[in-house]
This record gives sequence, structure tokens and C-alpha cells, in this order.
Amino acid sequence: MPSVSPPPWPATARYGLDPAPGGLGLVQDLLNTLPAGAPRQPDLLDDLDSATQWAHDVCARWSTATGRPAPDVTLDPADLRALRTFRDELRYGIAARLHATPESGPPEPVPAARATGATLLLDGDGSVHLDPAGTGAELLVSLVLAELYAAQLTDVGRRIKTCRNPRCQVAFYDRSRNNSGVWHSVRVCGLPANLRAHRARQRQAG
Repeated sequence: MPSVSPPPWPATARYGLDPAPGGLGLVQDLLNTLPAGAPRQPDLLDDLDSATQWAHDVCARWSTATGRPAPDVTLDPADLRALRTFRDELRYGIAARLHATPESGPPEPVPAARATGATLLLDGDGSVHLDPAGTGAELLVSLVLAELYAAQLTDVGRRIKTCRNPRCQVAFYDRSRNNSGVWHSVRVCGLPANLRAHRARQRQAG
């Protein structure tokens, strides 16, 4: 029997990227709901209808990736605002981590990026996972934070990055051996940026 491909992560698929492994794809997908890329993709959290569709699709994809039941998420206007705010905080936190230096010290915590009600559950195979709780945006935030926490424990969370190109900022999972990637696509963003930098150095030298 031929294998059936899982449904795509709805936001990340727009940029033709390989998703992050397992449930970490949810984190990447939330980041990629923002308008980015060329041509510019629409903001999937721009209005309640598109956000509701994204939430439904992404929860189904998360269920496929994790083997756990898809949560039923219903959003209202307040949830939409909260989800946008959390997305901005998440992007800010990742950017702060990527650009932190010894002189600047560690990035400041983001106080609003929190969720309540998550519990630790023991699976039938003896593994433990965080079981998010809540409704609406709180449930989605709880899912994202649980996946980030699990990825932090295995040291793969730092591989979620946003493209260095300020006009792009597509979120990608860095699969390079030494975690040194900075572009979501070397061809689309890396080569043009390197060419501009090379020309600038030539002008200065001339």
C-alpha cells in the first residue's frame, strides 16, 4: 500500500521549506503566518476567518506530527489579538537570541509569552509530555510553548531561526551541521545579500 504524505504545515508550505521535525513544526508555522517572502504572502492572522482556518489546519497537522488528538480551537476577536501579540513576542525572542553577543548579555525574558494549565502526563510507552490546556489563543500558545520546551530539552529549539534578510524574515529550521545557517534560502536571500556586500566592499576599496 503506498504511503500517504502528511498534510503540509499551512503557513510554512507557502515558502517551499522543509518543516521542523515533529511538533516543533507548529512553532515554525506560527512564525510563518506573517507576510514574508517574494512575492509577499498574506498575513494568515490578518482577520478572524483566515486565522480560524489556519488554526484548524495547523492543529490537524500537529496531530499528525505528534500522534496526539487534534485540539479543537475556537477563536474570537480577543483571541486573534492575543495570538498576534504572542507571535510578535516569539519573533522578538528568537531575534534577540540570534543577535545576542557576550557584550549585550542574554536576551531579556518576554513576560507576556506564557500559558496556564499545562500538566505533565505519562504516556503508555513511559515517556512524559506536557499536556497543554485552555481554550482559544491560550490553548495555541500553550501548545507552542510546550513544543519549544520539549525542543529546548533536546537542544534543537535553537535551530528555529528567522531569515537574516530584514525584507524576508521567513522562519526556517537550520539543518546545517554546526547550526550556522542564517538564510531561509541561500539562493533567494543569501546570494543577493553577499553580492551586495561584495560590491559595497569594492566601492569602499576603490
